[in-house]
Amino acid sequence: MTVQHVTALAEELERYLGDPHDPANLMSFQRILRYDELEEFPHELLGLLQRWALHEYCLPAEWGGRAGDVETGFLLLRLVSRRDPTCAVGLMLTDLAFMPTWIAGTEEQRTRLVSLINNGAKLAWGLSERDHGSDVLSNDMRAEKVEGGYLLTGEKYMIGNATLADMVTVQARTRERGGPGDWSIFLIEKRLGPAGSVRELPNERLHGLRALDLSGIELDKFFVPDSHRIGAEGQGLEVVLKSAQVARVAISGLALGAADTALRVTLDFIVTREIFGQKVAEFPYTRRQVAESFADLLLAEAVATGAVRGVQAAPEQSAVFSSIVKYFVPTSLGRTFSQLSEVLGARLYLREHPHYAIFQKMLRDIVVSVFADGNTVVNLKAVGSQLDQILRQASSATAEQRVAAEEKVAKMFDIDAKLEEWVPAQQQLFSRAGDATILALPQAITQLRQLADTRDGVQRAWFERSADLTAGLLGELDRITAEQQRAKETLGRGYGASAEMYRLAEQYCALYAAAAIVHLVVRSAGVLAAPFPDGAVLLLCLERIWRSFHPAAPVTDATVIDHVMTVLLDLHRDRKLFSHWQFQLQASGETTA
Repeated sequence: MTVQHVTALAEELERYLGDPHDPANLMSFQRILRYDELEEFPHELLGLLQRWALHEYCLPAEWGGRAGDVETGFLLLRLVSRRDPTCAVGLMLTDLAFMPTWIAGTEEQRTRLVSLINNGAKLAWGLSERDHGSDVLSNDMRAEKVEGGYLLTGEKYMIGNATLADMVTVQARTRERGGPGDWSIFLIEKRLGPAGSVRELPNERLHGLRALDLSGIELDKFFVPDSHRIGAEGQGLEVVLKSAQVARVAISGLALGAADTALRVTLDFIVTREIFGQKVAEFPYTRRQVAESFADLLLAEAVATGAVRGVQAAPEQSAVFSSIVKYFVPTSLGRTFSQLSEVLGARLYLREHPHYAIFQKMLRDIVVSVFADGNTVVNLKAVGSQLDQILRQASSATAEQRVAAEEKVAKMFDIDAKLEEWVPAQQQLFSRAGDATILALPQAITQLRQLADTRDGVQRAWFERSADLTAGLLGELDRITAEQQRAKETLGRGYGASAEMYRLAEQYCALYAAAAIVHLVVRSAGVLAAPFPDGAVLLLCLERIWRSFHPAAPVTDATVIDHVMTVLLDLHRDRKLFSHWQFQLQASGETTA
């Protein structure tokens, strides 16, 4: 979809859902908080979203859904997340449980399952187990081959929708050879088994997403027909890993939506609250804290943009950017929440305040984006294990390879560019082509300087400084390469499990974020609505990355911060999403302090 079409669709959803601060609206913060306090699954709220057919934008149009690309569903769920991450997860779980069928199912399986989902069926993705967590190669559920199908035995635990779901997609062992081909995927339809043949495990009480069904299932020789095996026998691990790539990208939208609400509520407070004879929004330290939080949100959005569009534009590299987005977005926005909590102060703790109570829910809910579908350590390990290949490609790429990378990046970061049809099976488990985002960065720096030439005065200076800063950050790549080589020589085979590998992976993720924001600005400059692209905003975003390498070397001054605050406060006043996407939001702008 084009920017125009996506914007129209997003604003249609916003109008349908109404002002979240208005208690008369079904999906108001007041009602959402009530479900959260009662720890009661919000069936009526999900029904509201399903009546609008939001879930269909996450299902392939070819088999009965409305999805033509990944980005549309991602953006719509981001808008839901700014109201209630629990509802977004509840809806997303069904779509993610369908992903193995999208990747490896037959046409008949895909069509049937989409039809069932469109008619209200709920699914769960049964992957993790009590004793193994993210270590899917140690899972114990077995599938014994019998005539006409399989007998499944074992337990799946900490599974979203497990009790509510009509069907559960599960990974189970079909061989005992000790290799990656030991696993297969099956669709469990609870109603096809004798009563009581599927035992639901107790729902876990949660710190965040309190209203979510997070429980599990236990099977004892549950018969699954051959027609309910998804993909070939032994293809299970491949399907799991490709599904995880999509899940990691999708989950970043939850963090973006939650952070938007947290920042919006904080702004509501500081523009009205007076202390020591002046508005809180006028204190220089507070202004910097809030402006930096805005920059962090835009950086996270840029990383997510490249990842969500990249699963179509560069599926052979999805193993890289899906892990980067899953590490960087929750980690950086977690720090943002801490910073905003300092600004909001005591309002953070008001669980029943009609306006500020939602902040503490968002603060709790965002934590799920850290550990779901691979935690921080898992994703950093995935980046670190590919870093050697990425760095070799970056240092030895031919002119032809750089051109190919630039073509991919053009589609990944131009939000108006038409994407190829999404074929999840094309995603690769390891990127042999390196990382186009970094390979294309030298060209992006040139484009950034060209963009500066089209501006006047202080904007021109800010864009030029941004280009210089990006060039300096790109220079860090040589240092990372050299440090990695020394670590490998010193540690030998121990490098792959060393703290040094994880530290270098963290640094690479930071460089990726800087590249992503620059690519987004230069590639989408022609379609971004005012006030974007903005030189001061970009410079502050890049400073956030620069300070991770050089904490004692600030780049921006009060002039930059004041300008960024003007941009941010204008978006707040006009009720626009804090984003390069200029969606008109339904928000009362209530400022009760």
